[in-house]
Amino acid sequence: MATGRGHHTRRITTTLAALAAVGLTAAVTTGCDAVNKALDCVHTADTVATSVTRLQQAVQNAANDPTQLGESLAAIDKDLGTIGDKTDNADVNKAVDDLGNAVDNVRTAIRNGDRTPDVSPVTHAAGELTKVCTP
Repeated sequence: MATGRGHHTRRITTTLAALAAVGLTAAVTTGCDAVNKALDCVHTADTVATSVTRLQQAVQNAANDPTQLGESLAAIDKDLGTIGDKTDNADVNKAVDDLGNAVDNVRTAIRNGDRTPDVSPVTHAAGELTKVCTP
């Protein structure tokens, strides 16, 4: 009977070791996913910041080339879509929404004839996005 018990104990030990390995793998994979999402957020927030800088320059140069405004706004929209697709973080999503609204307001101002719209709300919202993406 001792032989059966030893075999049973080994089987339980092996099963527990396998379950622990699966649990550890899942924890590491989940941790890596979180790190990858955070890095994606930081990278895209940096790209958004570059687009916002270009938007500011486009506003300054609007008299020379008004198409730069539209191109800059489109670039920010694209970057926001990238972040929105890659995160489920409520703070990041709120910052993305706020920045999207600020971009929409600039776009509306341009449509209404404002050749030098106030982009400070866009700059502020981009800063907020950078804050929530930074761990």
